[in-house]
Amino acid sequence: MTRIRPRLVAAPLLVLIAVAATGCADPSADPRANGPGASASSSTAAKGYCPLPEEKGPTPTPCITFDWNQRVAENHAYRSPMPITTQQKAQAAPRAERLASALKKLAATGTTKEGLRTAAADALGMRSEEIEVQGDKFDPLRDMLVGGGEGRVCVNGTVDSAGQATAEVIGRTADGTCLPGLGGH
Repeated sequence: MTRIRPRLVAAPLLVLIAVAATGCADPSADPRANGPGASASSSTAAKGYCPLPEEKGPTPTPCITFDWNQRVAENHAYRSPMPITTQQKAQAAPRAERLASALKKLAATGTTKEGLRTAAADALGMRSEEIEVQGDKFDPLRDMLVGGGEGRVCVNGTVDSAGQATAEVIGRTADGTCLPGLGGH
């Protein structure tokens, strides 16, 4: 008959009691409770969304404002061009004129995607693989965006639905492209 030793039974029981006792501390005694990175349950955290002006009811204090337009703008901020200097715009202006001229010719004759890339690359002094293209109407060339650039400066061209071609010098977008991201929800 095997005999159970009291020490082997008592050791795991003592470890279990020690673990349970350490988990019972008062959370407010933690010095991190109200500092940077405090949890959402701290007294300074927002209690919910502020009601919209047309809603009735109590306003939790403090609350998170809910402005749909502001949230959409923040969500699409990656599409916004970064600022560039007046000097950078002036230096790239001749390339924008050349791109607009090339797009006007292509709008009248039509082209392929590779033809558009090549013409834009020639106008901008770049390699065709560095040119960004958005749209899929090449013959006739309509509703197209094309762009490319170096550093923070981009030259983007547009051919609208009527075949009018324009080009502009802008800053690169926050996500690193010349043309704004398509996004979508």
